[in-house]
Amino acid sequence: MVIDLDKCTGCQACTTACDMENDTLPGESWQDVLYYTEGEYPSGQMKWLPRPCMQCEDPSCVHVCPTRATYKDHDAGGIVFIDWDKCIGCKYCMIACPYGVRFFADEKPLVEPDLKEVFAGSGGQLWDPPGQSPDTDYRRGIGVQPKGVVSKCTFCYHRVKEAPEGVPDLDEDDPELVDYVPACVRTCPPKARFFGDLDNPASNVNKLIGNKNGIRLKDHTGNRPQVYYLGAGAGIPAFQPKS
Repeated sequence: MVIDLDKCTGCQACTTACDMENDTLPGESWQDVLYYTEGEYPSGQMKWLPRPCMQCEDPSCVHVCPTRATYKDHDAGGIVFIDWDKCIGCKYCMIACPYGVRFFADEKPLVEPDLKEVFAGSGGQLWDPPGQSPDTDYRRGIGVQPKGVVSKCTFCYHRVKEAPEGVPDLDEDDPELVDYVPACVRTCPPKARFFGDLDNPASNVNKLIGNKNGIRLKDHTGNRPQVYYLGAGAGIPAFQPKS
């Protein structure tokens, strides 16, 4: 995934689209947009940074999981999943993740009323939201979460997996591919997000990263994220280690 910070307006359409697509509870945002001030008050400038799961090449969350519930699936394009049948809710992965993109859904709700009570789930299901997605795959952490597990972004794998094989990019402007595009990418009004095959030299994401000097967030951790940011002057330096 490539995110162009020069185009992003911080509108949070990606956050809303992700919540609706993945049946997450209010406050459990897999597609956060972080707001911060660069510079001192009152002359400081407000900026923002979209922050999905980085789907790291060498994810620290995988290394610390005692039950191997968190794993990297190379057959699924290297996406990091959580097997809810194995997850014991120990939260080690949440501590190990340097990006803060994992959630324990049993936490006290950030808003009232508590929708877990309004739309009470059954059979161990955390809640029973109206209009929920029919896609469920507990082995990959897709669907309405059961109780006592950690959840995270999956790059909308339930959509992406249906895409034709060998397609270099999933572009919402292509009517033949629009149904396979991750919800956050499809919904972005300024078209600041791109999704494709980095290993394919003909892909748009590959060219964008090369031509616009794409960089990765907190690359010094060694996790090697698969999310790249363009437009470094729009705010990324504030999140990088000082030399």
